[in-house]
Amino acid sequence: MRESSVTKRKQQIKYFVGDLLTGNCAFFLFNIMRFSYLCDNSSNGSVWVYVFSDKLLLEQLVVPLVMCGVFWLSGYYNQPLGKSRLQELSTTFFSAVFNTLIIYFGLLINDVTGQRSLDYEMLLMLFLILFVCSYSIRIVLTQSALKNFRERHWRLKTLIVGNSETAHLTSLDLLNSSSRISYEILGFVRIPGETDCKEVLDKVYDLNCIKEICLNRNVDNLIIIPQTIDEKKVLSLLYHLFPLNVSIRIAPDTFSFVTSAIRLKDIYGEPFVDITAPAISESSKNLKRSFDVLISLSVMVILSPIFLVIALMVKRGSPGRVIFRQERIGLKQRPFIMYKFRTMIDAAEKNGPELSSRDDGRITPVGKFLRRYRLDELPQFWNVVKGDMSIVGPRPERRYYIERIIKYAPYYALVCQVRPGITSWGMVKYGYASCVKQMVERTRYDLIYLSNMSLTLDMKILIYTVKTVFSGKGV
Repeated sequence: MRESSVTKRKQQIKYFVGDLLTGNCAFFLFNIMRFSYLCDNSSNGSVWVYVFSDKLLLEQLVVPLVMCGVFWLSGYYNQPLGKSRLQELSTTFFSAVFNTLIIYFGLLINDVTGQRSLDYEMLLMLFLILFVCSYSIRIVLTQSALKNFRERHWRLKTLIVGNSETAHLTSLDLLNSSSRISYEILGFVRIPGETDCKEVLDKVYDLNCIKEICLNRNVDNLIIIPQTIDEKKVLSLLYHLFPLNVSIRIAPDTFSFVTSAIRLKDIYGEPFVDITAPAISESSKNLKRSFDVLISLSVMVILSPIFLVIALMVKRGSPGRVIFRQERIGLKQRPFIMYKFRTMIDAAEKNGPELSSRDDGRITPVGKFLRRYRLDELPQFWNVVKGDMSIVGPRPERRYYIERIIKYAPYYALVCQVRPGITSWGMVKYGYASCVKQMVERTRYDLIYLSNMSLTLDMKILIYTVKTVFSGKGV
C-alpha cells in the first residue's frame, strides 16, 4: 500500500472514530436533557436510572452507528484530505438534520410532552447537540490536516506528464500556490512529439516508464500539462494512464470533452480538473452504490424462481453451460468476468471475437427470446453486488473492441471513469451494436451520460429500460 494511501486511510479512520465518539456523547447528553423534558415516572425520579435503562442502553449502542451510516452516505469520508471548511460545515449541518429526523421518527415520536412548543424545543435541542458535537471534532481534525499540508509535513507526490517549458513553469506555480494541498514534484514525463525543456535535465522520464515510477515512487497525482492542445493526443494519454489507479488532473481548457463537467473545489489553488472523478457529488456516488447493492440483492431474491426457469430453458434448449462468462473491461480499465445466461451455441466464437446481429445464426431459439426481453442480462446483478458493475452506466466492452473503438473515438477513454452498467442511455436509445461503427455511435450517449450523471438521470434510464423490456424491443 502506498504511503499516501496509508495517510488517507488513517485520516478516514480518525474522522470515523471521531464521529462515533461524538455521536455517543451527543446522544448521551440528549438523553439527560430528554429526561428533563419527559420526567419519566418509571425512573423513580433519577436521571441515571433513566439513562442507564435497558431501552436507552440499546439505543446508545445503535444510534451512533446509524449516524455514522448517514455520514458515510453524505460522502464525508470519501475525500479525507484537503477538505473545504465551508463544504465541511454544510455537510455536517445537513447530516445533523437527517440524523435528527431519523432519531425523532424512529425513537422519539411517541415521547411527547403534550405541549407542542416543548416538543419543538426538544427537537431543536437534539439538532443543536448533534451538530455542535460532530462539527467540533471534525474542524479540529481538518485544521490539523491543513496544518500538516501548510507546514509540508504532508505532501501529495506528483508526477507532471509533460516536459515542455510550460510544464516546468506550472510546476513552480504548484509549489508556490496557496492551495489547501502541498505538492512534491517527483519529476516530468516526456510526451512523444513535444519539445523538451532544455534547462532541466534531471528527473525526466519516458512515457513507457510511468507505470514503474508510479509503483516505486508512491505517486498520488498525475498532472497532464501538454505543450499544445491536441485533444486526440490527450485522450490517448488518458487511455494509457487510467489503469495506473492514481488521480489524474488536467487544466480545464486543455480539451472540451470535460468542460461541462467541471466542479471547482479549491478556489485558492491551481484550477485543475480531476479526470478520474466523474461529474457526480460524493453523496450521490455513495447513494448510487447503496441503491445498486440493495436493488440487486432484492432482484436476485425476488426473481430467483425466474432465474431457475431460465436456467432450465437454456440447458434444455442447446448443449453447453447455462451461464456464459466473458472478460470485460471496467472501472479504470480493470478486467472482470461478466455473467450472462448463454444465448448462443457453445463455442460461438471459436474463430475469434465476433459481434452479433438480429439475424445471427449462432443465437439459439431460447436465446432469441431472452435477448428480446433482455432476460439474459439478469446474472449481471451479481456483478453489481461484487462491485464490478453498476445498474446504470456505460456498457462494458471487451479489450479487443475497445482498442478498435479508440482508433475512431479517442474520447472512449473517458468511459473508464465509472463502473460499467447493466443498462445505459446508449442501450435504451441505440440498442445492441453489430459493428464497431455502431459501437462508436452508441458511445456518444455514454459520454453525454458521464457529463450529466445524477440519481435522477439513472431513474429515467431505468424507467426506459423497463419499458424496453416489457415491450420486447431488446434487440
